Amino acid sequence: MLISLRSALLVIAALSGSSVAPAQVGPASEPLLSLTTASLPTVVPSQPLSVEVPAPVDPLAPLESEQIDVEPAKPTGDLTSLVSQLRSSDPGSRELECLAVGIYFEAKSEPLSGQLAVGEVIANRANSNGRFPSSYCGVLFQRSQFSFIQGRSLPSVPRASRQWQTAVAVAKIVDQDLKASGAPNALFFHARRVSPGWRLKRVASIGNHIFYR
Repeated sequence: MLISLRSALLVIAALSGSSVAPAQVGPASEPLLSLTTASLPTVVPSQPLSVEVPAPVDPLAPLESEQIDVEPAKPTGDLTSLVSQLRSSDPGSRELECLAVGIYFEAKSEPLSGQLAVGEVIANRANSNGRFPSSYCGVLFQRSQFSFIQGRSLPSVPRASRQWQTAVAVAKIVDQDLKASGAPNALFFHARRVSPGWRLKRVASIGNHIFYR
């Protein structure tokens, strides 16, 4: 049976369409992975921050930069103990040096109680409200009062000697009022070997000196 031209064309078209292959994925393309096989990125938990919390500040506490001056405790004990604690070759000030020089030259050979009494006489004069000069050095340099004073300079002393260091200690005891002397309120004294005939009240006799006020 003869096939019409139209039918032949339809057959040829059908055969051509069946030979076309499905679209191919290019070589650069990567295959899609399923959710079950895909490797998801690992999430690393962040480390907690370490924060230092400052200690509470006491508002009444002094700042580190502030210097706290603590007054040293005063030496205590009897006169001998005080002298042992305070012996030094350096009086520490011009005024204490004058007081120590007066004690040294007037009483270095006396017992400690006699040295203390001589030092108290110098201090009592300095505190006499105008009757005498108002400083230890002023009392020492007052005209015709102490024979060891010549001019306006203090005589030299052997600073390494124990007698000088003892005089320094006694001067500090007098200046700090650490121990009362046995000649209270005395303003004058003289050696036993002399008799000046003073019409003053005698208050004590200590060692080789007699004390008056």
